[in-house]
Amino acid sequence: NLSEHVKPHTVLANAETAAATFQRPENKSGSKMAALRGLGRCPPRSISVSSLHTSSSVSAKQHYKMLVLGGGSGGIAMSARMKRMMGAENVAVVEPSEMHYYQPIWTLVGAGAKTAASSGRSTASVMPSGVKWVKSKVEEINPDANTVRTDDGTEISYEYLIVALGLQLHYERIKGLPDGFEHPKIGSNYSIQTVEKTWNALQNFKGGNAVFSFPNTPVKCAGAPQKIMYLSDAYLRKTGKRSKAKIIYNTSLPVLFGIKKYADSLWEIVKQRDLQVNLRQNLIEVRADKQEAVFENLDKPGETTVVEYEMLHVTPPMGPSLAIKGGPLADEVGWLDVDRDTLQHKRYPNVFGIGDCTNLPTAKTGAAVAAQSAILNRTISKTLKKEKPDKKYDGYTSCPLVTSYNTVILAEFDYNGQPLETFPINQAKERRLMYHMKVDLMPHLYWHGLLRGLWGGPGPYRKLLHLGMK
Repeated sequence: NLSEHVKPHTVLANAETAAATFQRPENKSGSKMAALRGLGRCPPRSISVSSLHTSSSVSAKQHYKMLVLGGGSGGIAMSARMKRMMGAENVAVVEPSEMHYYQPIWTLVGAGAKTAASSGRSTASVMPSGVKWVKSKVEEINPDANTVRTDDGTEISYEYLIVALGLQLHYERIKGLPDGFEHPKIGSNYSIQTVEKTWNALQNFKGGNAVFSFPNTPVKCAGAPQKIMYLSDAYLRKTGKRSKAKIIYNTSLPVLFGIKKYADSLWEIVKQRDLQVNLRQNLIEVRADKQEAVFENLDKPGETTVVEYEMLHVTPPMGPSLAIKGGPLADEVGWLDVDRDTLQHKRYPNVFGIGDCTNLPTAKTGAAVAAQSAILNRTISKTLKKEKPDKKYDGYTSCPLVTSYNTVILAEFDYNGQPLETFPINQAKERRLMYHMKVDLMPHLYWHGLLRGLWGGPGPYRKLLHLGMK
């Protein structure tokens, strides 16, 4: 999130994007351990063949008019749009994962309100038919030669490139993780391998400290680390355990939430529910065998506090995709360097970006991806005609802040951190209607709208509902 005194791009790298990342580990302890260690590196990969689209993992040179890197929300949405624009035979998607996950629902999985199985579908089922699916991992991008090399040695050349590689989770940057997930009482809603551990820890909570962290890096869905705190509070009240619990939210940020309108409402909830919020506290170590979490005070570097926990929810540090970082497409930090208005690369005009992998100074969310997909579609359409892009992305993003098992504050805002609300009501209030939108409508919009290239965000509806005034 961002604040009055914190610029959007410094901390508002946030998203509820669904990326096809982790595979569910087998039940054997060795495999489980290997899978958890994989959380600190690149996600595990697997191969499958589908009759719905052509597939490839052969070491050979290939060429496509439009090459899409990544099969998460941005990659699948844009491949569907590009298929309509230039024909399926001209489009290929590089994505190694066999499963695609709708990650925003993991907040509810961690709180026992949804199942993990309901969040995933096969990549084959969401890949647009006829589009070439290259089931490999991107190893290197060479924009000067217009080529991409994959981990199995395949070299693919392109005329145009869309980069939608998401971001990288770094559990390994916290000492004691990811191995600590082998112990009970610790979970994380940011991975399919650890989200059910959150629910187990919550169910088995007897009394003591329930601790929730927010890292000192950009993150996707910056609201998620506190959503699970509100849901845990609600669960403990429902089960009669709240009086035995001390709920602690330790965030690296200097604010609770970056947009003041919504932050004011959240502070009220924090006070009403007796939640302890500590700002500028960064999780640096987990001693899972002793049930201890170590936090550093970012305002006094080197000063640490050890907190005993009965439940710990970890939000991992995050960073740029390793395939982009340090390469010619990256900015100085490692994010894809794109124009904030058009989503076209600043130095390579035939390269475009969308979603979490970019350096767009707005929150990294699924809602942002939807709005970006409509703008990027227009930018590419104009570029193909050798015309100047004429539509600008306003930084629209959204974070449905789940505050209980039946209420949501629907935060929507732009590049400037100004509220950009769809409905002509005060969205900073907790509402049941918004909860049902989050739980029932948004997944449907995701699977049947966004991934098919048919949903470009609520912009047109906002204008309608506000009688053209917004």
